[in-house]
Amino acid sequence: MEPKSKVTLFIDDETQPFAQFETPVKFELDTRKLFDGLHQLKIVSQEWSGKEGVKVIPFKVRNGPAIEVEGLQENDTVDGIVPLMVNAYSKGDQKKFIIDGSETPRHIPSWLWVLIVAFIGWAIYYHIMSGSIPN
Repeated sequence: MEPKSKVTLFIDDETQPFAQFETPVKFELDTRKLFDGLHQLKIVSQEWSGKEGVKVIPFKVRNGPAIEVEGLQENDTVDGIVPLMVNAYSKGDQKKFIIDGSETPRHIPSWLWVLIVAFIGWAIYYHIMSGSIPN
């Protein structure tokens, strides 16, 4: 029988592993026990001869409600009064879809206003020009 490698799994900078398996392995990582934010999964593999390999996978946990802010982005330079809209919503129980509060309302982008005004201007121009053509 061929000797198998072992993998030891760590979360963040913990010194105690949360799991140890023989490879190959399938498992479920329960992120409900982790706080929202950045984390890393560290996998230490050790083969039968004692050689080790390490792989670190950074990931972000968001089990709590999502928070959306409109009017201020990261590293913005602001002055005076800044109007903000803040919305927070969660996934609920994932068995039914909740429409109320599940999306963040947004303002109409300025490029869309320009497009609408340009279309209305073209429509007026077309109407005037098509009425002045003799039959």
